[in-house]
Amino acid sequence: MIKIDESITAEDLSKNTELLFGLAASKIRLVERSWDKSRGTPVFTVNGVYTTRGWTEWTQGFQFGLPIYQFDATGEEEFLEMGRLNTAKYMASHVSHTGVHDHGFNNISTYGNLLRLMKEGKIPENDWEREFYQLALKVSGAVQAARWTELPGELGYVPSFNGPHSLFSDTIRSMRVLAVAHKLGHILMGENDRKISLLERLLKHSETTARYNVYFGEGRDGYDVRGRVVHESVFNINNGTYRCPSTQQGYSPFSTWTRGLSWILLGYAEQLEFIDTLDNSEIKELNLPYYKNKKEVQKRFLETAMAVSDFYIENTPTDGIPYWDTGAPGLAKMGDYLERPADPFNPYEPVDSSAAAISAQGLLRLGHYLKENGKKKEGDRYLRAGLTVSRTVLSDRYLSVDDNHQGLLLHSVYHHPNRWDNIREGQKVPNGESCFWGDYHAMELAVYLKRLTNNEPYLAFFNI
Repeated sequence: MIKIDESITAEDLSKNTELLFGLAASKIRLVERSWDKSRGTPVFTVNGVYTTRGWTEWTQGFQFGLPIYQFDATGEEEFLEMGRLNTAKYMASHVSHTGVHDHGFNNISTYGNLLRLMKEGKIPENDWEREFYQLALKVSGAVQAARWTELPGELGYVPSFNGPHSLFSDTIRSMRVLAVAHKLGHILMGENDRKISLLERLLKHSETTARYNVYFGEGRDGYDVRGRVVHESVFNINNGTYRCPSTQQGYSPFSTWTRGLSWILLGYAEQLEFIDTLDNSEIKELNLPYYKNKKEVQKRFLETAMAVSDFYIENTPTDGIPYWDTGAPGLAKMGDYLERPADPFNPYEPVDSSAAAISAQGLLRLGHYLKENGKKKEGDRYLRAGLTVSRTVLSDRYLSVDDNHQGLLLHSVYHHPNRWDNIREGQKVPNGESCFWGDYHAMELAVYLKRLTNNEPYLAFFNI
């Protein structure tokens, strides 16, 4: 399990964050100069060079959001202009994309970050530019919410690109765009001018995900371990009944794909922060049978975030970097692999540093939330766990210091079952490569830590 440093502070990681920002500048420039945008979106590296994979265009927001965060951290105007111009030129199709569950990834990372920077006064106030970002986010939230599968019992979800039967754990983080659109006063208009609350759909999706994609140790099946996460739940859309757990990128439906868990960990932690900003009346008026008021939402989201956080801490090697799936078969050959730091160069199973970067931020946010709400002991544990993971992620063991490598965060994997990830000469498993969601979340983690250290405004997606 993770060996939590009980004395670590955010200030202790200042050199780590500065290392990342220094490396990121050249990586961003390198990709911007060399990438042919007619090829689609860069996804992961092969021998250090970014390439694409036409499964779904879910990483373009990370591509253009990365320079926006670089400007946020350093004030370098070239990165602001790079992110702003590319957002205006290339992101419109993502705003109106009806075929994916990825709006929060793409549009919060671009339009959302730019709007937040304007709110914070980091970029000049401009009425028309503000309206442009707001309109994009309103439409994105409504389009994402319109991708909907209704279930009995006032449940429902935004389905994955696999079809209306498929609920992915990933999508909880896409709920950010519904939250932002709701905060901007927007609604989804349906047939016969039916007004559909985006907050209601956010809450329904969140409850359905917690109920079916997260385990709480209550004997739901023979593999019901508290905090375990399934990548996908499958429903019979003829009558709305739950059928079975599934996975697209994990080893099996009865093990935990660690990046799927990381989306849940961060997704519920940041939604807790968002729910805190709502008035109780906004939830009460929805009249949901399982969320009568704000406190019930907070209780459920906190229960979920704490369960998956505890599972992550207990089922991850000592330095905080997980292997790609907790049930990966090669782990049985690795002895007491949870009692030592992760080994990216082992011959059996790959690690996934991108899951660590995402989870580290989730642990930090959960710890911050608990401390802000009077639970200092529990909050300190998660906060220090997050800092411990962050120290490893933001070290030269995992950050790419090679000037010719286009990636920022090393040793991530995309789709191990499909063998999409590059295996370098002399290696037996993928390592030494990067992906855009890993690079982006390492950057977001560093910006979050920098703001904590410097007492800057708290980094939250809904501060718009």
